[in-house]
Amino acid sequence: PKTAAGTAGAEAAELLEESRIEAVHLRGRPADRRWLRACVQQLILTDFTSPPTHAPTSGSTTPTPVPSTAPSATPGPAASGAAASGAAASGAARSAEPTPEPGMRSTAPAVPHAAMTPWDAARAAALLLARVDAGVLDSDETSTLAEIITRILGSDKVAALSIVWKVAHATADNDGERMLALGRFWCRIIGVDPDQPPPAPKPGEESSAGPSPLAAAITSTLGAVASADAPPPPPVDPDKKTRRRKEKAAHKRARDAAARVFTPNPYPDADSGRVGDTRITGTRPPTTAEQAAARKLARHLRAAAHRERTAIYTTSATPPGRLRMREALAAEAQRAAGAVPTAQPFQRTIHRHVPSPPLRVAIACDVSGSMYELAGPVASAAWIMARAVSHIGDARSATVIFGAHVRPVTHPGQVPAKVCEFDAADGTERFTEAIDALEAAAELPRPGAARLLVIVSDGHFLPDQCTRGQQRIDGLTATGCGVLWLGLDHRTDPMTGAHLLTLDDPAEAANTIGKAAAHALRHT
Repeated sequence: PKTAAGTAGAEAAELLEESRIEAVHLRGRPADRRWLRACVQQLILTDFTSPPTHAPTSGSTTPTPVPSTAPSATPGPAASGAAASGAAASGAARSAEPTPEPGMRSTAPAVPHAAMTPWDAARAAALLLARVDAGVLDSDETSTLAEIITRILGSDKVAALSIVWKVAHATADNDGERMLALGRFWCRIIGVDPDQPPPAPKPGEESSAGPSPLAAAITSTLGAVASADAPPPPPVDPDKKTRRRKEKAAHKRARDAAARVFTPNPYPDADSGRVGDTRITGTRPPTTAEQAAARKLARHLRAAAHRERTAIYTTSATPPGRLRMREALAAEAQRAAGAVPTAQPFQRTIHRHVPSPPLRVAIACDVSGSMYELAGPVASAAWIMARAVSHIGDARSATVIFGAHVRPVTHPGQVPAKVCEFDAADGTERFTEAIDALEAAAELPRPGAARLLVIVSDGHFLPDQCTRGQQRIDGLTATGCGVLWLGLDHRTDPMTGAHLLTLDDPAEAANTIGKAAAHALRHT
C-alpha cells in the first residue's frame, strides 16, 4: 500500500516503529535498557508539549504545519542495523523540530498537550503502553495512563491496538510495507481515515482551565519513570545530628570543667560537705635530683621529637642535577627519531625538614586514702614534667589531683618555680570531672599532636564514675590519645583502653611518665 507523507496512517506507522526498534535493540543488548528509558524521559514528552496543529480548512491556500511527529517523507523500512541505534532512531523525528530564534521566548506549554480524543489516546498508547511490551517500561509505571486510555477508547479497541504493536515488534527491519499496513490498520481501529492528516482536537475538547486527565496521566507516567531511574539518595545517618549534639555538649562540659579547675575560685564549691578538702598542702623548692631529672627528661623528649630530614628525588630535562647517561641517551634517540624528547636526564636530591609534632601530657592523680604512697612521687613527677616540656617547642603539660574536689597542681603552659605538695586523704573521687578539665586544658581530643593522659589511681571508683569515666577514655582513645594507667599493685583496676603499668617503686613514677611521653612522640 502507498501512504502519503503527513497522513494519519504514516504517522501511526512512525509511532509503531519507535517501540519496534527498541524491542529489537533490547533483544540484542538488554543492558541498554537504562539508556532507552532515559530517551523516554527526554524525548517522549516532546510529542505532547509542541503546540497543537490543525488540518487545513476548506478553501485555505496556506499550508498548515503537521504534527511534530509526522515524517517528512514516506516512511520506508527501518534501516538494517537499527537495533544498534534504537535510542537515536526513536528521537529522529523530533530532531527536525524548529528551534526558537535566540532571544525568542518559547511558547510551548509546560504540560503535555493531549486532548481526550481517540487519536491522542492512541498516540499515548503507541508511545508509552507499547514500550511496556517492548521491555522498556514497567506496567506499574503506566497503570494510570492505561486506565485513562481504556476510558477513552474502550477495552476492545485497546486490546486490538495491543495486538497491532505486538505484531509490529515482530516485524523484520526491512519490511517497511508491513509497517505501513499496520499503521493504516491502527487508524481504522480508532475510527480515523488513514489517508487524511491526523485529526485536530474538536472545539471544546481542550480546556484552558488545566491539563486534561490524559495529559496528567502522561505526566504521571514520565514522572514514575524518572523516579524509578533516579540515583538513590546518599545514605542519611539518623544519628549524625545526635552525635554532633553530644560532641558539642562534651566540649562545653570540658571547657566548663577546665574553667572551674584552673581559674582561681570562679565559683564557690557546692559540694563542700564531701569528706576531704583536696588541697595543695604547701610548696617547696625542687631538689637537685629533681632538677637533674627534668634536664634529662627534656633531652629525651627533644631526641624523641627530632625528625630526620627526608630525601626527595626529582628529575628534569635540564640542569642542575646529576646526569644519568641512560636517560641522556634515550633523549638523544628521541630527538634523532624526530620525536619530542620525554626523557629527563638530570636528577636532584632535595632534603627537607619534617616538623616535629607538639606534645601534650596531662596527669590526673587520685588523692583518695588508698593512694597516699604515690602522693609525693606524683607531685615530684608533675614538676619534672612541667619543667621538661618547657624546653620543647609547642609542648604543654597539666596536672590535677582529684578526690572530693578537683584541684590544679601545674597549670597548662606554665612552669612552676616550686614543687606543689598535696595529701591523699579524701573519701571519694571525682574522676570524670578531672578528665574533662584536662581534655580542655591540654587539648587532648585534638589530633595533630602527641597526646598522653596519665592516670595515677587504683581504679576503685563509684559505679557512676566508672561508667562515665569509661566513656571519657573511649572517646580519647578513639581520637588517638594514649592513656597510661599507673598503679601500685595487682589490685589496681584500670579502665578498658588504658595501658596498665604497676610501679614497684613509687619513686620511679617520673621516669615512667617521661618514657611514656617520649614513646608517644616517637610514634606520632
